Amino acid sequence: MPDYDIHLPRPHDKQRAFIDSKAKRKVIRAGRRGGKTVGVGIFAVEKFLSGKRILYAVPTSEQVDRFWTTITRALYEPIKAGVFKKNETEHIIELPGTEQRIRAKTAWNADTLRGDYGDELIFDEYQLMNEDSWGVVGAPMLLDNNGNATFVYTPPSLHTRSVSKARDPQHAAKLFKRASLDNTGRWAAFHFTSHDNPYLSREALSEITGDMTNLAYRMEIMAEDIDEVPGALWKRENIDNSRVTKAPDLSRIVVGVDPSATSTGGEAGIVTCGMDGDQFYTLADDSVQGSPDTWARAAVTAYYRFMADCIVAEKNNGGEMVESVIRQVDPNVNVKLVWASRGKATRAEPIAAISEQGRDHHVGVFAQLEDELCMWVPGDASPNRLDAKVWAMTSLLETGTSTALYDPSN
Repeated sequence: MPDYDIHLPRPHDKQRAFIDSKAKRKVIRAGRRGGKTVGVGIFAVEKFLSGKRILYAVPTSEQVDRFWTTITRALYEPIKAGVFKKNETEHIIELPGTEQRIRAKTAWNADTLRGDYGDELIFDEYQLMNEDSWGVVGAPMLLDNNGNATFVYTPPSLHTRSVSKARDPQHAAKLFKRASLDNTGRWAAFHFTSHDNPYLSREALSEITGDMTNLAYRMEIMAEDIDEVPGALWKRENIDNSRVTKAPDLSRIVVGVDPSATSTGGEAGIVTCGMDGDQFYTLADDSVQGSPDTWARAAVTAYYRFMADCIVAEKNNGGEMVESVIRQVDPNVNVKLVWASRGKATRAEPIAAISEQGRDHHVGVFAQLEDELCMWVPGDASPNRLDAKVWAMTSLLETGTSTALYDPSN
């Protein structure tokens, strides 16, 4: 092939470190705008030019477009000369007559990766992907050619977790830890912050971070894996120590619902709790993203599955519509509307105290709910699953009659 100029950005030091690494499995934890996607774009082009087959997978088409821009700019001259063939629809650049190529595609899970191939597999925004994308499809894909894999992620905030397809929100962090502890040379871990990108405007970075909470700054900018934060009312140790595999016969069961504030598909918290004497049991987290009809059906399904005494739903968002949409699904369910007349911290503190006392037992593992509990600090906006659990357990505590909790007109 004749010599053509390849227009790659100059990588910063942290990017160069992972690009040059000989590890078979690389895990990159990077801050927002830290240069992770550009870095893997440089890496992909260099590997492609050495004859490799590159498969780049990322959850959204917008993210594909950013990667695609980097590699098409870099390979502009040989593409224009007809040396490489570019398919804009499939996001493929290839050397005709060979298997040498770069392909970029959207992928959330195993099914969206099936049938593809590559010597170098790159998962970007891996924290949002389902774990099976690697374990079920990605890893077997590389067996025939002893290929390599690169995982890139930013620690998931509570906001991004609401769109994640991961069963365990900490799965990328656990992979990073595995890479960090590896002493065989097969795995390698790399960490860089938004501040490590010398091409990022200091003024823009300062403006972005000025509007962030301290927790968001640590996760999104400093790229810290955090599964518990100072000031959080719930502690993982307490949850783990009180966890059980089966609940006893329960005297009362309540499905707590924190409805979505939108009619077009926000997330609704749906958590079922029960009690036996002075012991409390979290039975299920059926929180769902979707229309009011979607979350109402999920709540009614939980109601019958656990033979609950009632559904307790917050009416601050939606008013009487909340009860109406539930009764449209099933007019026979027992629904009680609650009004948030007290602050979130005031409602949550007695429920967290029960956990601290070892009287709140999670029946199984509810990863997303537990993340919300252990990462919420009073003063921050409370997430949906947490609110739903607090409503359910408050109802159990107050036996469904407190005027401080319930709307007297209901």
